Amino acid sequence: MNKKPNPTASRDQRATTDASAIAAEIRPGQSIELLKELHILTRDGKLNQDSRRKLKQVYHLYQFIEPLLQEVLADHPDVTLVDHGAGKSYLGFILYDLFFKNLAGAPRLYGIETREELVRKSEELATRLGFGGMSFLNLSVADSTRSERLPPSIDVVTALHACDTATDDAIHFALNKEARFIVLVPCCQAEVASVLNRNKGRALSNSLTEIWRHPLHTREFGSQVTNVLRCLQLEAHGYKVSVTELVGWEHSMKNELIIAQYRDLPRRRPAERLQEVLHTLGLEEMGERFFAPDMA
Repeated sequence: MNKKPNPTASRDQRATTDASAIAAEIRPGQSIELLKELHILTRDGKLNQDSRRKLKQVYHLYQFIEPLLQEVLADHPDVTLVDHGAGKSYLGFILYDLFFKNLAGAPRLYGIETREELVRKSEELATRLGFGGMSFLNLSVADSTRSERLPPSIDVVTALHACDTATDDAIHFALNKEARFIVLVPCCQAEVASVLNRNKGRALSNSLTEIWRHPLHTREFGSQVTNVLRCLQLEAHGYKVSVTELVGWEHSMKNELIIAQYRDLPRRRPAERLQEVLHTLGLEEMGERFFAPDMA
């Protein structure tokens, strides 16, 4: 005689399978409450396909940043990181949970965000989780450079999809704070494209103008040139720069990752190249944005 299926056993088996899958995805010691707050886990602790993809994306980014933090930690325990354009401080909370919360000394992680409501909610969440080394400042990136609430030097500066001029402001902040590492997923490169378009008529005699003659090409080329200028600027300040792709961030077309490490490298050649690019493309007016140190 065939046995009737046991629905209770089936539910128990699914629950066990779900628990095993979640345990395999989540790293030891991670805060389950935090993962729920970030909507990586559902309120009943489940991990669906969308949240699994989100978790994979987080880990992928973390694998780039964690070695930089370890390198700083090898020098001193009081690691400092500033995350610009923090939004809901998604990145900051994950970094703190996976790395900062178990450190000795007095490590600090700062989230900089202009929207007061998001700052308040992040403060409340950090308090609930006992993440005492996190601070949130309701400031623009530009204003944060002058803020006395931040230390005079910072180990790591991050800016992921920081909007408007915030990516370049974050670079200026990092240079001012003598950051050892800078991690950028650049955003909002429209300003260079606007200048290219405005000066197009003056530059028509140069065959290079064909690269950005059509509006679509102007936007795409402007985006590319913006990031090239950012890299040259960092190199002109003594940084070693690497550019790679954030594989796995399928939700965003802005998929470029720039990592800069201060090495006190020779500055003259990249500074000269930076000026040459600005001059060749008729972008001299952008010199204040993409500045190099005085070589005199």
